Amino acid sequence: MGVEVMFYHLLHKPLEAALPQLLLKCLERDWKVVVQTGSEERCNALDAHLWTFSDDSFLPHGTKTDGYAEYQPIYLTAEQDNPNEADVRFLVDRAAPPELGGYKRAIYMFDGNDQDALAEARLRWKDAKSEGFEIAYWQQTSSGGWEKKA
Repeated sequence: MGVEVMFYHLLHKPLEAALPQLLLKCLERDWKVVVQTGSEERCNALDAHLWTFSDDSFLPHGTKTDGYAEYQPIYLTAEQDNPNEADVRFLVDRAAPPELGGYKRAIYMFDGNDQDALAEARLRWKDAKSEGFEIAYWQQTSSGGWEKKA
């Protein structure tokens, strides 16, 4: 089976609200995850957020400063590394993707209110299509859920 490349178009709720829900679904499937951010600062902010996003839940994760990267179920990075041999790679904040061939799934999350992010997502779509990946496009609903559009 080939790599599934999915595009998640954020419209009504920010990444901080949407990402934890998708990460929980990955962990329910026993998938290891890498979340690649566009900057080290954003990586640090998400690191703090994933411990506190919910009063009754947290997402086990780490960064290179935590060490033991190979054991992290969710690894946050601003680089193209994959030290936990993740099944799924999230690309947020317009992060430049590494080679995606080794993953089960690659997920681009982009802000629909940012014209540059939209243009870049279109380019990533074309790249994924030309590489022969299976592609899906999900648009955020007003309630924060997802509706498959393509």
